[in-house]
Amino acid sequence: MKTIQTDCLIVGSGIAGSLYAYIAAKAGLNCVLLTSGELTDSNSGLAQGGIVYEDKPDFKALLRDVQEAGRHICNDRAVLELSKEGFKDIEEYFLKTFKTSFDRDAGGRLKFTKEGAHGKRRIIYSKDTTGDAMVKAMQAQFKKFKNLKIMPYCTAVDLLTLSHSSQNQKDIYKPLTCYGAYVLDVKKQRVFAVQAKKTILATGGVGQVYEHTTNSLNAYGHGIAMAYRIGARVINMEYTQFHPTVLAKGHTALISEAVRGEGAVLRGKNGVAFMGRYHKLKDLAPRDVVSRAIEHERLKTGSDYVYLDLSAMKPAFIRQRFPHIYQTCLHAGIDITKQPIPVVPAMHYFCGGVYVDLKARTTIANLNAVGECACNGYHGANRLASTSLLEACATASLCAKEDIKEIKAQKFYLPKPKNWQSPAKEADKNLITQDIYVIKNTMWNYVGLMRSENRLLRAEQILRHMHNQINQFYQGFRMSQELLNLRNAAQTALLITYAALKNKQSLGAHYRED
Repeated sequence: MKTIQTDCLIVGSGIAGSLYAYIAAKAGLNCVLLTSGELTDSNSGLAQGGIVYEDKPDFKALLRDVQEAGRHICNDRAVLELSKEGFKDIEEYFLKTFKTSFDRDAGGRLKFTKEGAHGKRRIIYSKDTTGDAMVKAMQAQFKKFKNLKIMPYCTAVDLLTLSHSSQNQKDIYKPLTCYGAYVLDVKKQRVFAVQAKKTILATGGVGQVYEHTTNSLNAYGHGIAMAYRIGARVINMEYTQFHPTVLAKGHTALISEAVRGEGAVLRGKNGVAFMGRYHKLKDLAPRDVVSRAIEHERLKTGSDYVYLDLSAMKPAFIRQRFPHIYQTCLHAGIDITKQPIPVVPAMHYFCGGVYVDLKARTTIANLNAVGECACNGYHGANRLASTSLLEACATASLCAKEDIKEIKAQKFYLPKPKNWQSPAKEADKNLITQDIYVIKNTMWNYVGLMRSENRLLRAEQILRHMHNQINQFYQGFRMSQELLNLRNAAQTALLITYAALKNKQSLGAHYRED
């Protein structure tokens, strides 16, 4: 079995993983960056709306809006400290170093837009492909570093751990140390090991455990499942945020909240605007409110979707401001300069994840988690629009800077991992596809936008059986990306369901009809 040694193993190439890799590599650390597809494949690259930033920041006002959206269970310290760090990172890296193509006026000043639950315009953007612009501008810098090894189509399978007792350490709070991971080379169908002083999970969200989602194709909660299997603490797993406006054809194409921020209005089957009946902020209410309002209207009128009306905007402005959305809808046969967009909610962002402190430390020594797979309490029960990229940048930056200090100051014990015994027999892909569909369908219908004890108990029964069956049935087969997706989907889905059953209070993205 091939084994690689490095200072930092980064699992995931979204904005959090990539920024960590850039900072660590620039400081001279040897880094290995894994990505299950191409380097640019991530949830971050799909982010449309923008990123929160203010050249004259009012952090107290931002905290109020974050708490209001997060249903007042956000971690105040996390919001304030990470927002401040995030603003500094935007200035230092994305504005000055990476020179990201944010939209500017004729005088060269940044343009700002507004999204749901924000009290003012405080979001900078790059047309309607902000995440893609930020990630690509940053990753263009990677070629400078010979000490940064990019490994596309390589996916972490399981984390390498050893007990503190084997190192003569006594830390009752962190009984295990992580020192890397087993990794699947998807194309060669071989497993190898990466030994690392620091392992950083940046695997993104969990959307693919649901039937309808805006998430990238491999977002099955891989990092969360791997961390949980070795005993890491996970929190807030019930808070699965659904984006209210997704193109009804295919249920995957996101229609950015910025469209409503620029004046678009949600209308029912009869053409009447309805959000005024549900919230004082109308179409710019928090995402959980808008999603449920759409679902209520859809069910009440017997329609498969509602409409997003852009008629208040001039056609030229629509094409200039939202070129990606315009082309996506045009490809689906909808000219949004002339027609309303049929929209429905879909699973979008995960507010829970692997528990971390503000420097991204998990409850396992030398295992860190950044971005959407981690939870430090910033987002509470429901994420405020355009704060995900901000929080991801801040945690990645703080984590990298702390790791640089520790790696330079400490000695690390990296034992040789056990040889991975990979069976030669290949699993039936049709069975894997069917099992994944059962999980997706169960989560969508029973652990979705609106929940009840009966639905959740039914989901628990199905998913517990699936989890046990998958572990037993596929044990003798060679590991593949599809099998890894299934294995981690079953674990992640079950964790979400357990948390949803335990929390009997409707709060934000977790809504109990009973």
